[in-house]
Amino acid sequence: MARNNDIPVYLVAGFLDGGKTNFINGILQDGFAREERTLLICCEEGEEEYDPKALENVTVVQVENEEDLKCSTLKAWEKQYRPRQVLIEYNGMWQMERLYREVLPANWVLYQIMTFVDASTFEPYARNMGQLMMEKVMNTDLLVFNRCTPELRESLRQRNLRMVNRQADIYFENLDGTSEDYLTGDECPFDLSQEVIRIPDEDFGVWYVDVMDHPDRYVGKTVHMKLIMCHSKQYPGTLCPGRFAMVCCENDVQFLGLVAKGEGLAQYQNREWIEVTAQMALESHPAYQGEGPVMRVTSVARCEKPAQEVVSF
Repeated sequence: MARNNDIPVYLVAGFLDGGKTNFINGILQDGFAREERTLLICCEEGEEEYDPKALENVTVVQVENEEDLKCSTLKAWEKQYRPRQVLIEYNGMWQMERLYREVLPANWVLYQIMTFVDASTFEPYARNMGQLMMEKVMNTDLLVFNRCTPELRESLRQRNLRMVNRQADIYFENLDGTSEDYLTGDECPFDLSQEVIRIPDEDFGVWYVDVMDHPDRYVGKTVHMKLIMCHSKQYPGTLCPGRFAMVCCENDVQFLGLVAKGEGLAQYQNREWIEVTAQMALESHPAYQGEGPVMRVTSVARCEKPAQEVVSF
């Protein structure tokens, strides 16, 4: 529940020349600060400047060094400028986790994270600074790729960024001024006309993203794959076999599991490799906080682990 002294914070993230300042100018020109006194904290100075005509109800403060961004400084600005909302243009080279854990005062409530990326520089940044880049992608509510060409759109779609962040709204801003959704809604990476849809070991991650985004398209379909058994600690009695996946780097390995039901499943121990055939269903379960894909296992047996144990994207 919001308190009377809570201050909403809107975090604009991304690397240099990603389009952060243009976005801020746009929302200010559209009246974002017209009704509410706004504090704009600029942590990165690029070629673009803020539009002076849109700063009538906005106080801009500059932060040049990461160590200068401290909770005590923010509290002092709150007392001095009495903002009703805060915009932060964050430096792409600074860790966002520090901001969450150490910098934001308790009554500064992070309402939304928006990340802007120059599509042409995403691959080099992801390759050379994977942790910094993926931290922003994983935590954002809105992800916008600017300056997109058809080739860049195709490359980014092949990266399965929905795996990195399934909750974010992702958009492409094209060179011709048009925009489009990251997902077209028509993609299906597997032939659903098969009697049994066999999921190759190396393609489990692709299938997991698709079944989580479009569980309805698999309802009633039979699938076959190798998985690692997992007995959920968070939801006792729930079986959720899956695979470990490297989302962005070796230090970021996550377990991707699905709720499974079926006779004989419970006899397998955690981390045992099993080969399963299952009919997919859509059911409500606490693990999904609503409806999600459920594997109704019809056959299961121990198996040898695949050559590549960890899924990559």
